[in-house]
Amino acid sequence: MDGVSGLEQAKKDRPGLIILDLMLPEMDGKDVCRALKSNPLTQSIPILMLTAKAEELDRVIGFELGADDYVTKPFSPRELVLRVKAILRRKEAPQEGQKVIRIGDLLIDLDRHRVSIKDTPIRLTSTEFKLLFELATKRGRVQTRENLLDKVWGYTYEGYARTVDTHIRRLREKLGPLGNHIETLRGVGYRFREGKE
Repeated sequence: MDGVSGLEQAKKDRPGLIILDLMLPEMDGKDVCRALKSNPLTQSIPILMLTAKAEELDRVIGFELGADDYVTKPFSPRELVLRVKAILRRKEAPQEGQKVIRIGDLLIDLDRHRVSIKDTPIRLTSTEFKLLFELATKRGRVQTRENLLDKVWGYTYEGYARTVDTHIRRLREKLGPLGNHIETLRGVGYRFREGKE
């Protein structure tokens, strides 16, 4: 399937997850991902990027475009299945405890899967939402990259710790000034600052 027809089919069928190869005819995978994440009908569909490009820059670009995970070729089918299951588990897993978190002007509504600042909606990918929710529910407590990989992505693997850094950076950008609430503890991890200001 080429990129254009894949994009049209995604808009029509709205699948539970998209495995997106970056090297597609007609329209490359990066453009397809960008189009999916900018369309309200498809922006919440999780995307797992599949590519032969293994450079860190390629992974960073994929995450910046809104991908939830990134697998490089060659890959084991078992790893691919585990990653798909982890993404779907993050998307569908019911959460216990607090459903709405309000921190100053920031509102995180788990049931509606919405984030707003001063009643203005902030568009986050499902992974960014889960990451923000995880940090906010444990505010004041340090979360290591490995812990966040386990809780948000559903797996632990040392080589993917930088995935967390990329998502944190994007999350801070989307939150604007409130992004400063997410503190970096060098060599340790991240913490959502206590307090409302």
